[in-house]
Amino acid sequence: MESKFIDSHAHLDDKVFKTDRDELISSLYNNGVEAILNPGADLSSSKEAVLIAEKYSFVYAAVGCHPHDSKYMSDEHMNAFKEMAKNSKVIGIGEIGLDYFYDNSDRDTQKKWFREQIRLAKELDIPYIVHDRDAHEDILTIMKEEHYDGARGILHCYSGSVELSKEFIKLGFYISLAGPVTFKNARVPKLVAKEVPFDKLLIETDSPYLTPEPYRGKRNEPKYVKYVAAEIARIRNISIDEVAQKTKENFKRLFGLS
Repeated sequence: MESKFIDSHAHLDDKVFKTDRDELISSLYNNGVEAILNPGADLSSSKEAVLIAEKYSFVYAAVGCHPHDSKYMSDEHMNAFKEMAKNSKVIGIGEIGLDYFYDNSDRDTQKKWFREQIRLAKELDIPYIVHDRDAHEDILTIMKEEHYDGARGILHCYSGSVELSKEFIKLGFYISLAGPVTFKNARVPKLVAKEVPFDKLLIETDSPYLTPEPYRGKRNEPKYVKYVAAEIARIRNISIDEVAQKTKENFKRLFGLS
């Protein structure tokens, strides 16, 4: 029997799926995908993520504002996210964080709304999903300063070091690896894949971005999560079935899913 995987981060709401979204999602279970978490990136994509999750039993949503769009954030947006989170298919706040590679929003604004959304996750007692690009130090500082009993979540598409991953794990967070771990020159992600405790590891596609080998350069889809799992299995010298089973257990434990 073929392994089934959980894709812990995919943007099924993205416009690149507009022409074949329903067909694609309907085919995923037969392509080895048992469940998917679709995080929002702003107010409209969060709403769309919830609608998709309501339509498909195996799709879950997170709601929140990506650092790129934090310059548009307001208290009204926060209230809307809080209201959306009452939906049983919404299991997290995200994706939230800091992005110092593009700096699409100024850094003080990014930090403000990262903190505010962490506080919302605390208020709602649900996990939060962190986007960290070239902002490791400030991400860790803010997460430590805003830390609370019961804090938990995901460092999605993790790009930091093994040593840094240990700090996030201490805070109650899981490390999720995506397509870059399959890239030939990806020395650090491969080291992370080897060293992160198995009970703190998740896999994702970040569809439609960061397509793994051997499909790099093409549109990414959740069915390609198996290539991420296969590379982790190779690195850890275990079976792909073990990766599938453990990462599913980890995901369900984090989000309190039976």
